[in-house]
Amino acid sequence: MAKSKKKNEADGVEVGEKKTIGFFQILFAWIIIPLLFTTAVILIIAKVADVNVFNQAEEWTSKITFLEEKVPDENVEGDLILEERVVSLQAEIQEKEAQLFEVQNELIQVKDSNETLEIEKEKLNEEIEKLKLQQSESKRDFKEIVTTYEQMSAKSVAPVITKMGDAEAVQILSSLKPATLASILEKMSPEEAAKYTSMLTK
Repeated sequence: MAKSKKKNEADGVEVGEKKTIGFFQILFAWIIIPLLFTTAVILIIAKVADVNVFNQAEEWTSKITFLEEKVPDENVEGDLILEERVVSLQAEIQEKEAQLFEVQNELIQVKDSNETLEIEKEKLNEEIEKLKLQQSESKRDFKEIVTTYEQMSAKSVAPVITKMGDAEAVQILSSLKPATLASILEKMSPEEAAKYTSMLTK
């Protein structure tokens, strides 16, 4: 019995070893050999096609994200400078827009002021025209008055002139013809005649 046990144990070890060797042989025969053969064929094709396999492999591995080395971005500082420049230019644009807004407001105020001045100018021109009209009418009236006094007798005109204010009297007397003036002064008292003569000579 003891011999049969030993024999069975020895057979079990041999069977286990055979199974282990069989697995590695299958692995080698089915995976490793075809992989090596395929690699050799690819290398031969690449050599014939004049392709550098190692460079291509390096490019492919560099494209894989988890194999990439974290290279510090050299343009980060340049980007920061550009961002600062953009912010500065935007601030400058806002400042120029504010200045433009102020200038536009000033222009609006000047325009309103000009319109007001134009309205006032028109009013003043209208008043000047009215005054000129009144002046021409008053001149016409004055001429008519002078003509009327010249047609009246000196005896009738003298008392009227003495009752007027001095400025009006002198204005009328100075506009009369010398002969009419002389006859009117003759009809006045010597004091009044002297007074008006003195005023007329000034």
